[in-house]
Amino acid sequence: MKRIIAFIRPKKWAAVQEALRQIAVERMTVCDLLGFADRKQSEFLGEFAQYVGLMICVNDDFLDRTIETIMKVARTGKDGAPGDGKIFVLPVDEVIQIKSGLRGKGAV
Repeated sequence: MKRIIAFIRPKKWAAVQEALRQIAVERMTVCDLLGFADRKQSEFLGEFAQYVGLMICVNDDFLDRTIETIMKVARTGKDGAPGDGKIFVLPVDEVIQIKSGLRGKGAV
């Protein structure tokens, strides 16, 4: 199991959400974020940029398709642009569903 943390542009959120639904990724936590990048080419130099943060736990067989879907839909233009965001992937040791006590893959 993996935890995907993605920061994407707010204007891309609706399209990313729909694309994730199409591949059966429907459970996630979403929040508004502010980010700062100190790069000369960045349009965000010296100010905070708004992002949408996605936190998604997936079983290993969903990992690649989830990442590729986010990248494809969240990218600005053919080659992308500074400020398009980031994706982080972390291991998940255990998942426990509070309601039922179900553990492991089935709890995701």
